[in-house]
Amino acid sequence: MNLLAKYFPNAVTMKGDFLQATGETLYMTAITAIVAGIIGMAIGIGLIVTQPGGILENRVVYNILDKLVNLCRSIPFVILLAVIAPLTRIIVGTAIGTTAAIVPLVIGSAPFYARQIQNALAEVDHGVVEAAESVGSGPIAIIFRVYLKEGLPDIIRSSVLTLISLIDLTAMAGAIGGGGLGNLAINVGYSRFETDVTVMAMLIILVIVFAIQLIGDLLARRVDHTA
Repeated sequence: MNLLAKYFPNAVTMKGDFLQATGETLYMTAITAIVAGIIGMAIGIGLIVTQPGGILENRVVYNILDKLVNLCRSIPFVILLAVIAPLTRIIVGTAIGTTAAIVPLVIGSAPFYARQIQNALAEVDHGVVEAAESVGSGPIAIIFRVYLKEGLPDIIRSSVLTLISLIDLTAMAGAIGGGGLGNLAINVGYSRFETDVTVMAMLIILVIVFAIQLIGDLLARRVDHTA
């Protein structure tokens, strides 16, 4: 405690603020991960099955999904926050705050996750897919019993990568009014020249990232039968 008071004099007097900010960051991350995860998974599967040579090959659908993902991924997140502010107000009634930040976070992270899922499922042995087709398995069965089952280790690793990227986005959203540790680091620590507050916020974010990485690696190794 003496060391904390010595090196983080301002931070130790803001325990309540740090607890609240950490809770807001975890809240934004969790809700966004669920919503963006469902959307991204659906789009990623859509891309893999409608691509040329896919089990439901459809060039029109594939090109639409592919261009949509590329378009959304190419917009800088800070600009995205401003551009979709009217949509955010329609959905949650305001463009400021932790809940409001979830809307751009979903739009910003879902396309990234979709591309990660597409890449993960592309690693599934095509011979296994052909074998499933040869025994009469339909598209739904192949998606769940082949793609998602065989690609699970890579899906977990992609999910971890997306979660870490998402935490980075929550910090950016927080810096311009979204709440969370980003808000505390920039609008309190940086603006008031209280460097220890900024450093403490950064350390908490790093702990969250390391925890996600550790859990993800353990899960990926557990389900990876080839390891």
